[in-house]
Amino acid sequence: MTVHFTSDLHIGHRRVAEIRGFSSAHEHDEHLAASWRAVVKPADQVWVLGDIAASSPTRALEVLADLPGEKHLIFGNHDTAHPMNRDAHRHLRTYLEVFASAASAARRRINGREVVLSHFPYRRDRGPARHQQWRLRDEGLWLLHGHTHGPETLTYGEREIHVGLDAWALKPVALETIADLLEAAENRRQSTARLDALFAAGRRNGEKLAAEVAE
Repeated sequence: MTVHFTSDLHIGHRRVAEIRGFSSAHEHDEHLAASWRAVVKPADQVWVLGDIAASSPTRALEVLADLPGEKHLIFGNHDTAHPMNRDAHRHLRTYLEVFASAASAARRRINGREVVLSHFPYRRDRGPARHQQWRLRDEGLWLLHGHTHGPETLTYGEREIHVGLDAWALKPVALETIADLLEAAENRRQSTARLDALFAAGRRNGEKLAAEVAE
């Protein structure tokens, strides 16, 4: 079994389809379905980190029901069962007809590292930050997220990985790929921290020596 992550499908969303270079929402949705089938097998597991559609999930759920894999949903701001919506509880059962689970956040372990899943990045956005009250607080764990629709895989913070379709050629990304990216980013972050510490120590030693010479 392979675990995959993805986000921001926006099935049936004409404007997003146009931005992604398609002539219609139908063409866009057909492409997403074909890309999903190309990488996801029936025994696989897929975590969708929000925004399966722009508003009503009916069409998106019909499409997803026909796609392979056990599906889990992390609600995004466009999903009607996200708790930011007053009537969210009325819509939850509809999502659970297709998804094995549905929540506003989750916690996983990748290569021995604790990671959290959310639709939103910790703080920033592609524009002014929105939905601040629904974002997870950064307490040092790596975060997998969607929402930004950007092409970057590592976004904004030191411990954020963007799994949205726009960053991964419009298809789900495998856990193994995320694990490799996470380890490379963590090694780079730790190397940078060590260099910063060395530079800081050298600066302090230089200042100390200068003070002693001045005396």
